[in-house]
Amino acid sequence: MSTTRKRLKQGLVQVYFGRGKGKTTAAIGQGIRATGHGFKVYMIQFMKGNYKYGEIEAIKNISNFELKQFGSPELIAEPGEFDKNEGKKALAFAEEVIMGDEYDVVILDEIGVAISMNVITVEPVLNLIKRKPSRVELILTGGPKMHPKIKELADLVTEMRMIKHYYSSQGITARYGIEY
Repeated sequence: MSTTRKRLKQGLVQVYFGRGKGKTTAAIGQGIRATGHGFKVYMIQFMKGNYKYGEIEAIKNISNFELKQFGSPELIAEPGEFDKNEGKKALAFAEEVIMGDEYDVVILDEIGVAISMNVITVEPVLNLIKRKPSRVELILTGGPKMHPKIKELADLVTEMRMIKHYYSSQGITARYGIEY
């Protein structure tokens, strides 16, 4: 007996960006919700190579939720050749996953940062958004800015705005289990 898995009727494009906390967390939350309904999710992290964030370990325990990281494990101020090569690999992999139409939700985490830091260019991302299969939900996250052309193509754009943060107001640094 063969069963047909559920598919989205219509996949849209969501964007989360801004100076506020929670962009990746929002995308992961969307992914977890989708797996709870039997959908398949793939998260591709740009510029977060091989770093052991808590969410990475948690995602490993969720069926139908896969993740792959690209980039340097350290934060970079200026991208070098390694970073640009990793960006190209991440973008090629993202295209393979999206166009393969096997996954219902595809998250391109920190793609906005990769574009703003010139690790990748915006044109292939725009092209990918325009060509994505109709049943694939595409979620893009980024730092303080997201390219205006991406925001224009998106169906949902959320800007996370920091009102207050203990980093600056109390001098508290990133905490294990909370920020990473």
